[in-house]
Amino acid sequence: MTTPTVTARGAAPTAGVPAATRPRHRRPLAQWGFVAPAVLFMLLFFGYPLVRNVVMSFQHYTPKTFFTGEAPLNGVDNWSAVFRDALFGKALWHTLVFTAGSLLGQFCAGLALAVFFTRRFPLNGVLRSLILLPWLVPMVVSGIVWRRILDQDTGVLNSFLDAIGLDGHTPWLTSPHMALLSVILVNIWIGIPFNMVILYGGLQEVPRELYEAAALDGASGWRTFRSITLPTLRPVITVVLVLGFMSTVKILDLILALTDGGPADATQTLGTLTYQNSFVRLDFGAGAVVGNVLILISAVFAVFYLRANRTEGK
Repeated sequence: MTTPTVTARGAAPTAGVPAATRPRHRRPLAQWGFVAPAVLFMLLFFGYPLVRNVVMSFQHYTPKTFFTGEAPLNGVDNWSAVFRDALFGKALWHTLVFTAGSLLGQFCAGLALAVFFTRRFPLNGVLRSLILLPWLVPMVVSGIVWRRILDQDTGVLNSFLDAIGLDGHTPWLTSPHMALLSVILVNIWIGIPFNMVILYGGLQEVPRELYEAAALDGASGWRTFRSITLPTLRPVITVVLVLGFMSTVKILDLILALTDGGPADATQTLGTLTYQNSFVRLDFGAGAVVGNVLILISAVFAVFYLRANRTEGK
């Protein structure tokens, strides 16, 4: 004898229905719950400052504004004043030279050291650890130390050159013709460890079988490096160059510690010009304009980077 089963009217049967399909309306809420903190962080600490900087570049923003809150719009006056300033053109050129020279020197030296340390020899790990020290030291500290080293009268470098019979009175940081080169060399010294570490990690992922096959084919070391190492490292090289560009194009503390933008504005870059306009001349509108130019340069570089990655992915 069977007992009939009574189902309440309006109650949806749940037996046999997969659990994953029942709370379908909760999935978007759960996904947004995980994403919301990151979105909120980006809006507060990146979105708002960016928008505020753009708006400030079209305002007459002075120290008085902090007390009165009045910052009247002045159209493109700030932009035209900055672009008419001869110092802006010099700072833009110095920024390009400084960035290109630093990236080239850091990458070449870092790649050479990375290839060197792929060989096994005693104290390999110790030496790699010691090379990391310049990268771990704060940039301001590095700048102060190198300013003492490169001092024309009492610097260690000139004293050493004098001791070996060379010209020991080179004005490394006080000559308009030498200052920018000196700053670039110091920045190369600071950035070599980062490039070496990233490229060394990429070299560890290159299959050893490719090198063995090249050796069996009689390929020279340079041919092996050009045909196997560089193509395999291309994604890592892209990352190194992009991160290096982003950190180099806006450098401020190193230049302030070494030369403060001098002598005769020979080491003035867009980063130091932003600082000078905003916190020395107290012209916050002009400082915002130069800052926006830096952001625009970084954005253009980022677009090229994303397009290059997309092309490699295809």
